[in-house]
Amino acid sequence: MSVLYAMDLFGTAVFAVSGGLMAAKKRYDLFGFVVVGLAPAIGGGTLRDIALGSLPAFWIQDVNYLWVASLASAATFFLARHIERYVTALLVADAVGLALFTVVGAERALLLHVRPEIAMAMGVITASFGGMMRDVLCREDPLILRREIYATAAILGAALFVSIEILTGNHTAAMAIGFMATLVLRLVAIRQNLSLPTYHD
Repeated sequence: MSVLYAMDLFGTAVFAVSGGLMAAKKRYDLFGFVVVGLAPAIGGGTLRDIALGSLPAFWIQDVNYLWVASLASAATFFLARHIERYVTALLVADAVGLALFTVVGAERALLLHVRPEIAMAMGVITASFGGMMRDVLCREDPLILRREIYATAAILGAALFVSIEILTGNHTAAMAIGFMATLVLRLVAIRQNLSLPTYHD
């Protein structure tokens, strides 16, 4: 098992837990936990694969993603009251997942030889659109449409990854820089409570 693959599964589990915590807030049953957990864990990647015509979707080709997401969501049903005490740790883990899914999504798009801007968009979709599905399922305002710097961090990371990959061909450096840029911006935004300007009458 490669380090990147292990981290990808870790990101899948973290996003599934984030969905489970949302389900806990809504007092859903065990099945609801799994459904809501699967949305952020595999939803963005599924949309990416459909948009790129890369079918069957990644979790059908490798069922480990489905198992990890389902088990993490189900586990949250039993552990939510304990996990909620560690909100900061979960925010950090979610930031890691966001950063990882950003570069993985953009990388998979580049492997299909799409235009650079499309690869960037696929990175952002992979990282953030599953969370939007989770929020819609739970009747919450989608996080990426609120003030928090979330999708913006993914846009920066995807742009850096794609640019460095194309200009230098140094895959390792592109992955590392894209990952770290997304992660650092998201963590700084959490720490400093940074946000984008919002509309006021």
